Formats: sequence, C-alpha cells, structure tokens
Amino acid sequence: MNTTIPTLKNYITINDHDKSRFRENGHVMIENVLNDEEITHYRDVINKAALRFNTEKRKLQDRDTYGKAFLQIMNLWEVDEEVRTFSLAKRFGKIAADLLGVENVRIYHDQALYKEPGGGFTPWHQDQYYWPLDTNNTVTMWMPLIDITEDMGMLTFASGSHKNGFVKNIAISDESEAILEDFIKEKGFEVTRAKTMKAGDATWHYGWTLHSAPGNYSQNVMREVMTIIFVADGAKIIAPQNEHQEADRQRWICGMPVGGTVSSELNPVIL
Repeated sequence: MNTTIPTLKNYITINDHDKSRFRENGHVMIENVLNDEEITHYRDVINKAALRFNTEKRKLQDRDTYGKAFLQIMNLWEVDEEVRTFSLAKRFGKIAADLLGVENVRIYHDQALYKEPGGGFTPWHQDQYYWPLDTNNTVTMWMPLIDITEDMGMLTFASGSHKNGFVKNIAISDESEAILEDFIKEKGFEVTRAKTMKAGDATWHYGWTLHSAPGNYSQNVMREVMTIIFVADGAKIIAPQNEHQEADRQRWICGMPVGGTVSSELNPVIL
C-alpha cells in the first residue's frame, strides 16, 4: 500500500483572469486545487483531527444561530502534524500571494467548518471584523472535502462588497444577517454562489467580502469544509476595535503588541 503523504509543495498557476475576477468581485473559485488522491488523503486526516478536538457537545436544537451554523474547530495545524502539512502548504500560500499580488503571506489561522445535516444558515458577515489588522491584503481559502451542492450550505458572496471595507462593528449573528442584508440591497451588490463544488476545489475571498451560507438541507450528509486564512507578510497589528479582535490578538498573534507586525510563532511565512 502506498503510504506517501502528499506534501503539496508544488505550485499551480493562477491565470490573470482569475486574479482580475478576485480583485474586482472580492472572491473567486479555483477548481482542482487538490487532486483526487490528495483530497482523499487530507479529508481523512482533517476529519480525524476535527473529531478528536471538537468541543461542541450540545444538541443542534439547543444552540443559538451561530452554533447551529456549523461545528468550528480552529487551528488544527497546531495539534496535528499531518494537518500542519496541509495548512502550511506552499501550494495554498502561493495561490493566496498571487491573488493578493504580494510576495509572501503568513497563516493567520485555520478552521474546520462542518455544517451538520439540518444545520442552520450562516448569517452575513465579514471575516475581518474579527482581525486586528491594518491591511486589506487578507484572504480566506474555503475548501470542501467532499462534493457539495448549494443546498448543503454553499458559500454565498456579495460581489464587490470588499471595496467598502469595514461596514459595521457587528459579530456574526441574527443582527448581522438583518443589518448586512439591508446594506447589500441598498448598495445593489450581486449575490452569487456556485451550484456545485467538487472536493478539492476552493473559493477564495477577501477578509472584507460580505458572505453567508444557507443551511444544510441534506438528510444525512455533513458539509465538510476546511478553511485557511492568509495575511500579507508585513501586515501590522492595530488597536482592537472590539472584544473579538482583542481575543484574536491574544490567541492567534500570541498577544504581540499593537503596531508590531503579524509575525508570532503561530504566523509563519508560507512561501
């Protein structure tokens, strides 16, 4: 039996059209980021780690809107060597750097996002609301580990919304869903999502891109997704604008001081 672990050190080329679409719309889908052998291997690795480190014990019906949206297991690369190979993969880092138009990126953190069968919708939000960073050069990779359809909780984007930057100092919640949906309608942003994604495809979106997801309406299929957040090398830490940014500064940047660069031991350069 072949037990070779895919290293994901080789690069794939991102064409100029995809770069332009990403920068204009704030998001882009890139197919076949991982091949069948690679995604099969890492799906098993990530699922085992997520099961081991998941701390959510409440039944689905006993959770609030945020809790019903997904099971969230963060920074698996810290605690599992094989997940580390995945999350710190040069292939992903190079795509992130090429899309952002920078030389190097650092990891901010990874997170497994599993939407259970019957799991609720993910409210409209901006990822970067949570990050005390001075740059717009941030990007989230969102990769399904299985083939998914839109009725399983496909990521949904408000195209062009990243250009408005920080919209509202509000965490992901029923309130963010209502306020940001009104904002999207007021601005006339086109709301788009893929009909299907194959395991190993990935969407990429700026930290300021407004996005959401419907519930998982499948009867018995978990929506398995792994995400990695990248930030341009040299980004600086700003004074936290809310309690979540302060919590992020302490946890994901190891409490490094305001004005310093994002360069803690948890934020290695990927390239």
